Formats: sequence, structure tokens, C-alpha cells
Amino acid sequence: MLIRPVAEDDFVAIASITNHYIATTAIHFAYEPITPEYLLEIWKSSDRHPWFVVGDRQGAVGYAKSGVWRERTAYSWTCEVGLYLAPHALGRGYGTGLYDALLDDLPRRGFRSCVAGITLPNDASIKLHKKCGFTRVGTFEDAGYKFGKWHAVEFWQRRFTTGPEGPPA
Repeated sequence: MLIRPVAEDDFVAIASITNHYIATTAIHFAYEPITPEYLLEIWKSSDRHPWFVVGDRQGAVGYAKSGVWRERTAYSWTCEVGLYLAPHALGRGYGTGLYDALLDDLPRRGFRSCVAGITLPNDASIKLHKKCGFTRVGTFEDAGYKFGKWHAVEFWQRRFTTGPEGPPA
């Protein structure tokens, strides 16, 4: 298993992994497939939010990302995180490795916490978030509509013991 920061040439694989979840599950709330170019632009738009990939002999098989949680300046010390693995990569410890890399990097970039949303039911994702030190903070019922029904989203937060005590001078 090789975990490293994302590079521009990873976005074909990242889009393919993401599009699997868009097309087959309510885990991702998009309705239409996304392009590698779209994801590349999101990644390029912020130097502050790290993304990581995990690879095996087949190339990139999963990724973890961070991004803006809320737009207002006061929220800039908290980011939103997400993680997706190709179906054949599930259950191999890749998710834990990806989150370990991401969660280790976030405090160095000035974050005090991160938030993850989990479409329910998703026992595997809940187990991963617990293992990685997240705490359940609440559930939004009927938060999204996909595949002909409403879905609840549970939110989890990971607070960091290191990070800024306040905004930089």
C-alpha cells in the first residue's frame, strides 16, 4: 500500500471511483457523473486542503480529501473530509491509512477540527470514523433525496489537540 499526496494525473482514477458511488449508491448525493477536470479544478482551487491517494498494483484505488466546510471566515479552522475506495479495495485497511495521512496533515495546516457526513445506513463508514477518532455530533433526517427515497446524514467530528489557539496574526 502506497499513500501519497494527490497528483494531477490521479484524477481519472479519482473520478472513476467517485462515479461508481454516484451511479450505484446514495453515499454520494450527486445525480450525474463528474469529470476528472471538475475534480482537478476543486483540488487546484485550494492549497490549504490536502488530498491523498492510496495505490496498489492497479494504480490509485482510493482517495481522501478535505475541503471547505462553511464559507464564512470564522469557520475556516474546520474543514470537511471525505474518503472513497474502489469496490475491490474495501476491507484492506486502505481507508484507515488514508485517513491517518489526512488527519495527521490537517493540524499542520491550521485546522482545529474536521467534519464528515455519512449517508445512513453505512456501518462500515461509521466503524472507520470511530476507529479514526471521530465523534458523532448529530443526524440530519431527510437530508438528501436520491434513488426515489429520502436519506439521513449523520455528521461526525474529529477535533485536534494541536492547532492554532486563534487566527494567525
